[in-house]
Amino acid sequence: MRIPWRNKREGDWYDQDLLRTKHNHEFMGDPAFQAAYARGMQAAGTDYRWHWRVHTALWAAHCATKIAGDFVECGVGKGFMSSAIMSALNWDTLGRTFYLLDTFSGLNERYVNAEELKAGALEKSKHLLDIGFYAKSSEAVTRNFSEWRNVDLIIGPVPETLDRVKAERIAYLHLDMNCAPPEVAAVSFFWERLSVGAVILFDDYAYFGYRPQKIAIDEFAASKGVAVLSLPTGQGLMLKPP
Repeated sequence: MRIPWRNKREGDWYDQDLLRTKHNHEFMGDPAFQAAYARGMQAAGTDYRWHWRVHTALWAAHCATKIAGDFVECGVGKGFMSSAIMSALNWDTLGRTFYLLDTFSGLNERYVNAEELKAGALEKSKHLLDIGFYAKSSEAVTRNFSEWRNVDLIIGPVPETLDRVKAERIAYLHLDMNCAPPEVAAVSFFWERLSVGAVILFDDYAYFGYRPQKIAIDEFAASKGVAVLSLPTGQGLMLKPP
């Protein structure tokens, strides 16, 4: 798929995904970034206009390649983000496993907290399923990832499926489940297996409309004596300390 991009003058606006800025975004014209982003679009069948979010995730994933451990993503959707990462990293050359966890049926009502229920999280999830934004089954997602070796697609709700991740060490953890309880359950479950310096990327930590996730993740981080970096993309970034 062609990525809509032209060589922009410095000072032109980046304006998408609730982020509007004149700060330098030349990464969008980088051929390596474009190839990775295009592979994400191929997985999703559309352009989510997530360029800066993907740029952040690619940076995080590249950093994680310098650290011992496998990769884990909870909340895969159609595979947009993880496909971009695997393409950018030339995944089959790394000798690592990428564990991909998702219900492939939207949010599970048992793992949505009261504030999220009140805010209409289940209704939003159903709508996104109905319009095809969320993956409705795992078949197409499985075909998408058949391009690579060392991929373990785990189907079912977090936290019920976490023990199926057999990684002894984890270098990269991406959480994008759109509700607080499974995100806290996942980072808690994997905490001791995260290598020192491991990158934890929360997709919706600071995103508009997802404050319950931020509150819950901040409480977890405080319990470990660490903090989350709030990013203008709506993501949150945390590193596993010594």
